[in-house]
Amino acid sequence: MITDFLRDQAVAIAWLALMAAGWFGWSQEDPKPQLRGYLGAGSVVGFLVSVAFGIVVWRNWATPTALEGRYWVFGVVVLAETLLIGIGCIVFARRKQKRWYGWWIALCVSLHFLPLAWVFSDWSYPVLTAVQLIGLFAMLPALRRGTYETSRWACPWIAVTFLVYALLSGALFLGRYGYPF
Repeated sequence: MITDFLRDQAVAIAWLALMAAGWFGWSQEDPKPQLRGYLGAGSVVGFLVSVAFGIVVWRNWATPTALEGRYWVFGVVVLAETLLIGIGCIVFARRKQKRWYGWWIALCVSLHFLPLAWVFSDWSYPVLTAVQLIGLFAMLPALRRGTYETSRWACPWIAVTFLVYALLSGALFLGRYGYPF
């Protein structure tokens, strides 16, 4: 995240690193066996980055945020994302295509960063979305040919992009603020 709000940037780093850890975990639903160690290591790195920046968030919670007076907008975006994910998963379940949950949820999560770019006035979010979408659509032909869970490729892709984004944002944060306690 690129913003003038220390708290918002720290929250984004902590949250996306934690989400990377979770997506690396989901990636282990049906991975190629030789990737398990890397997926586990990604989860650990994501968790550690999340803890480090979670402490920054905790110590700086009283600082200004772009959400001031607009928390409800963030809630609407998350609600819309949740409904879209739920409706899609119901459709896949009824069609007996549950293996597509991973890809579908990754797509919805990726798209939710577009309105967040407006909410936070952070135009790095559409770049993250574009990178995630390029990867998701590039893997689509192979996923259609396969019989394995789409989480095998979609979840590690989202995890890696979240972790890289959090690490880059963290480097920018540390360059600007140091590690503020």
